[in-house]
Amino acid sequence: MIDRTILPASSAQHQAVIDTLSDAFMTDPALSFIVPDEAARAKMLPKLFALLVPDDANAGTVMRSGNDEAAALWRYPGMAKDAGGTSFALMWNMLRIFGFSIARASTVADALAAHLPDGRYHYLHFVGVKRTHQGKGWGGAIIREGLARADADNLPTWLETATPENVPLYQRLGFVTQVEWDIPKGGPHFWGMMRAPG
Repeated sequence: MIDRTILPASSAQHQAVIDTLSDAFMTDPALSFIVPDEAARAKMLPKLFALLVPDDANAGTVMRSGNDEAAALWRYPGMAKDAGGTSFALMWNMLRIFGFSIARASTVADALAAHLPDGRYHYLHFVGVKRTHQGKGWGGAIIREGLARADADNLPTWLETATPENVPLYQRLGFVTQVEWDIPKGGPHFWGMMRAPG
């Protein structure tokens, strides 16, 4: 039997989380749109998650499976709209990470921010499974751990996805599509999904 223990990641384990998410998001439609070149995307993703992981740890919880098959970044209720921020330092970091792709990155980020719902909810900011472990139940396992905390708070959970294959998984976990949108100029289609507390 596979041990699917999900644990909070300590700061010392953040690099392992960065590695997991960087691998998982290599084929993500939104990040592939932002940085179409695969080699450039492979260099960009660790820099992006090195910025996001500690930021989400400060605003929520970073979770990992025992052998780093999967990882998830959760933001606490009331913290979703602070994801990314607007400080000069953050804008400089984004320019450093995305370079000439910054315009596409800003378009995607602005669309995500525009579709965030009001109210209090747990926000599943990022969740990913290493490509060698996808399709083996790790995604559902790590998401259910966070959903249990949302249920304990009697609060809903929000997420967005641009990966069509993930929509049925989220539906099986109780998420319902609230809004859909397309990123302009050939960008991906997004689903915004909410799950009521169970």
